Amino acid sequence: MEERCLPECGVERFLLLLDGPWATLIVRELLVGPQRFTELKSRLGSISAHTLTHRLKRFEKHGIVRRTAYAETPPRVVYELTELGMTLNEVLKAMNAWGISVADEKLAG
Repeated sequence: MEERCLPECGVERFLLLLDGPWATLIVRELLVGPQRFTELKSRLGSISAHTLTHRLKRFEKHGIVRRTAYAETPPRVVYELTELGMTLNEVLKAMNAWGISVADEKLAG
């Protein structure tokens, strides 16, 4: 099976890598620091384990998240943003500032 290349357009590339609202929220939570799967799931509320697993695997594949498994009993796996993943901090800050700046009545219209 041939690996699909990422699009040339930066916006399209961003949307492909961070598809859906859960992806952005996962990054938001990992900006705080490394977390275990159960911690992430708890912080994200209604995300399914399947969706969280799928997004984390996708992020790992694209170098946004690092997964570290520790040989302990019980096994421990920690997820953290890579250097590339940390560059999303400014993007999320800008998204947050824009979202806060939009008045509720403008969104309701």
